[in-house]
Order: sequence, then C-alpha cells, then structure tokens
Amino acid sequence: MVGMMRRSILAAATGVLVAAALIQPAAAADPSTDGYSIDGNSGTDGTGGVAWAPCPQYSDEVLAHLGLREEDYPKFRQLWARTECGTVQVPLDYKNPRGQKITVAITRLKARDRKHRQGVLSMNPGGPGGSGYMMPQEMYLRGGEDGLAARLNERYDLIGFDPRGVGYSTSYDCPDNGPGGPGGGPITEAVARQAYEELKAANKACSESNPSFLRQLTTTNVARDLDRVRAALGERKMNFFGVSWGTWLGVQYRNEFPERVANMWVDSTAIPEMRLDVFGATRSKATYDDFTRMAQWLAERDAEYGFGDTRDEVIAAIAALKADYDAHPRNFVEIPEPLDGFVIGISGTQPAPVWPVASRVLRDLRDVTGEHAPPSLLEVWGGGGGPQGPPPAGMPRMNNRTMNQAVMCNEDMGSRDFETSWAAYQKRLVDEPVTGFLSMPIPGCAGWTLDPQPVRLRHSNASLVMSGHRYEAVSPYQWTPAMRAEVGGSIVSVNDDVHGSAAMTADCSALIASYFERGRLSGRTCEGEGPLPREDSVESFSVGQSFSEGQSFVEGRSFSLR
Repeated sequence: MVGMMRRSILAAATGVLVAAALIQPAAAADPSTDGYSIDGNSGTDGTGGVAWAPCPQYSDEVLAHLGLREEDYPKFRQLWARTECGTVQVPLDYKNPRGQKITVAITRLKARDRKHRQGVLSMNPGGPGGSGYMMPQEMYLRGGEDGLAARLNERYDLIGFDPRGVGYSTSYDCPDNGPGGPGGGPITEAVARQAYEELKAANKACSESNPSFLRQLTTTNVARDLDRVRAALGERKMNFFGVSWGTWLGVQYRNEFPERVANMWVDSTAIPEMRLDVFGATRSKATYDDFTRMAQWLAERDAEYGFGDTRDEVIAAIAALKADYDAHPRNFVEIPEPLDGFVIGISGTQPAPVWPVASRVLRDLRDVTGEHAPPSLLEVWGGGGGPQGPPPAGMPRMNNRTMNQAVMCNEDMGSRDFETSWAAYQKRLVDEPVTGFLSMPIPGCAGWTLDPQPVRLRHSNASLVMSGHRYEAVSPYQWTPAMRAEVGGSIVSVNDDVHGSAAMTADCSALIASYFERGRLSGRTCEGEGPLPREDSVESFSVGQSFSEGQSFVEGRSFSLR
C-alpha cells in the first residue's frame, strides 16, 4: 500500500518519471512514428519555406484509438484528403540561429473560398506536450458543417502543428519507469517525503540526460517556431486560436511579435505568472468551489439523492462517504482493484453537464451492498468504453510527457522545497474537504537542474480576445482578468464551468467566428454549456483506467494546462 501511494504521488507531481540510474546524453530524436517520417530542409538559417510531403495515412484501428466514431471515418478521410502536410526547419537555440536545426511538423487545410481568403489561422489545443497536428480536422468533426472550424475554413487556411518536442516534430523522451495507479488512501508525511526524494532524483536524471535539447523546450521558443511557420508559409501576419496552454502560447507569440498578429482568440486563459505552487493552489480552490455548486444542486434534489437538503449537509455527507471508503476500501467483482476515497473525490470534481451521472455514482456507492459494482459505476469505469490495449501500427503520438515536464519546469518560478508544499497541502485538506486531496503534496519540479527562464509580459495594441469560464477549475476565471492586466486585450465571459468549451458551443463559437471574419467583437458574454446541467444532458465521465497523461491535475498525472 505504501508503495502504491508513493508511486501515485510521483505520478500526480510530474508528467515524467525517470529511473534513478545513469542516463547517457542523447541527441534529439528523429520525428517519426512507426516508420512514418516527414522531414525536409528549408534553409540553413531556418527561414526557408515549407518542405511539403505526403500526409500519413491512418487505418480504421488508428482512427478508433484517436476517439473517432465509426460514422465519422468517411468525413475524416474527406478532410484528410484536402489536408497538406509538411515541415519547417527552425533553430534549436534562437540565440544561435545558424546552429543546429530541428523540425516542426505542420498541416494545412486550405480555405474553400480562395477568392475571399483572409489568411492563415494557426491552432493549438493545449498542453504543454499535446499534439495539434490534427486540431483543424478534430474541430471540424466535432462541430460539423455548421461548426466553428467549418465556418473559419471558408476563408482561412487552418494550420495545425506539433510543437517542438511533440509528435511528428523533433522530440526526445527521458527514460520513464511509468506512473503508479491512483489509490492508496490518505497520504502520510513519510510517504510524501520519500516520494519527494525519488522525484528529485528522477527530475535530476531527466534534466541532465539531454540538457542542450531540454533547456530549449519553452513556450517562448514554441512561439518563435510558430513565427518561422508564418514566414515559411509566406504570410505577413498570423491569426491564432488557442485553448488552455494554447492561450499561454498565443500570449507569448503576441508578446514576441505584436506587429505580426492579425486576430487572436484564446479560450480558458492560462495563469499569467508561471508559478506551479500558485498554479496548483488556485486550481485546487476552484475545484472545491465548483464542488460546492454541485453540493447546492444536490441539496435541491435531496429526494432523489439523499445527501441532505442544504449545501453544508451535502458536503459533510460526501466527505464522510470519502472517509469511509478510505478507511474501508471496497472490492467489487467487476473491478480489478480496491476502491478507496479517490473515486468519491473524483466524482465531486466533474463539471455541471456531468453532475447527474456523478451524483448517481455517489449515491450508488453509498448504498451498494454485496460484491457487485453498481451499474452507474461500471458505466464510467475503465476509459468510458473506448479502445483498449496497445496502440495500433501507425498511431500518431498525441502527448509527450517529457515536453510537458520540461516546459513547465523550465518556466516555473515557484517554491520547490518539501516543507512549503506539504504545509500548503495539509491546509487544503482542511479547507477543501472531498476535493483538496487531489492536489499535489510535493513540488513537481523538485530536482530539475536547468535554470528557470522567466517571461516578462508586455502590453501591446495587437488584437487579442480572451474567453474565461466563470466557474471552471482547470483555468480558473480569475486568470483571465489577471492576464488582461499584464498584456491588455478584451474579455469574453462564458457562463459555464467547462474547460475550453467556447469553440464547441453555438453561441460562443458564433462570437469567435464573427471576430475572425470581421476583426472585431460582437458581444462580451456567451452562455457556453451553462452553469447548471440541462434537462437533456447526457454527458458522462470516466474513472479508473482512463486517468491518463495529458489531462488536468485532478486526474493525477501531470501539470497539464489543458
């Protein structure tokens, strides 16, 4: 049990775990996936054009693992047939622009109305460490012919790309001994301290394994790469749409190249100062605040769920249920591991569209007797019914945990000592019952040996719209006005708690499309998914095997800003 807890803490604290052994320095890896490589030389100074090449082709098995519905395969292939793929050579180190080059992989979905074309619009879905190579196609499929991507693609070339360190772009992996699974009950100081020492050793080994490459993994360098992509495409200015960490990328592009920004919209705004201690604490508090909204919703439905008819009664009842599961983990025939309070806590962190499903799980876990798991739990256990098993041949790599770790630690200006982090964690356990335990008890960048590279943000007159979600936890709303105070721009307030929902909801996406079409805002608020569940809500969530890398901190795997 102690070993499981320690591994779980390590997984929650860092996006990469490295065996504490001697690791030989390595050059940046070739940007290939299962034998597919897109490469080309666009000039000795990194300012040449795009080296276009045939796009990779994906089997039905790959599309299934990417999460596409079978009925969407023909539409994806239709979009992919319109897509062009290529690479741009960029400097590894912008202080030595004529030195070593690395490759950035891009896709282009050309505007359908070439006569009225308005330029290029680059996209990033978040991370750091996430692939944006197929973001235009993904947005197109999710929104349909009336959605945002389809509307934007009428007059814009949509540009997807893998940032340096990710996917088909030049990347590198620190050796990884794998994350532990969630669980293990409440964390003791002794276990946390041991995990801290192991993490320090792992981060030291990783950061010293290939420092010449890893120190160049910063958001500012990705922004500089993006400007090289703009130049390679022959464009005078760049339009940009980004979500979550993509907002930090967009803001830094505008910071570096304000004169080259045409229009920029970023959704679920990132924290304006990269301090992971503040980052984690703010997210944790926002998660608890959203849980209290769920508790109020449950109190108004006491006849159905039975947790109490006031918000405080509901919070106390669910906290007691979590404590009971921690003290007496349950074993069910259908689930291969004991269930402790983790499943109770994670059910309390869900956004409003998922409250009905999460509430049924909580109720049924309270009422269950016997050896069989309640059906409501089985519906959300183990990845939500998606493809299982190893990825098929030709599967593109959608996340790089080393890039995630390097970017965050290369920019983190927060505290990295055990005592400060542990004391803050203990306070959160008291102040944030049910959800506070999901925050990180140790500083994830402890032991990282590369010097942090702080960013100095500046105001500019370049067009910028930031949409913040009033109740969300992954990018708490207060980060949006805080970012505006640092860089300027306009704010659109979204009346929901769903991270990155603006592009996928009708009223918000209409504002985004109008802004890119006309160059000015047509409204300052939109409803998004709304602050409460809709009567027709069929949203769900997943627990168990689905808690994997590249997702939010409450899912316990990485620092991801996604």
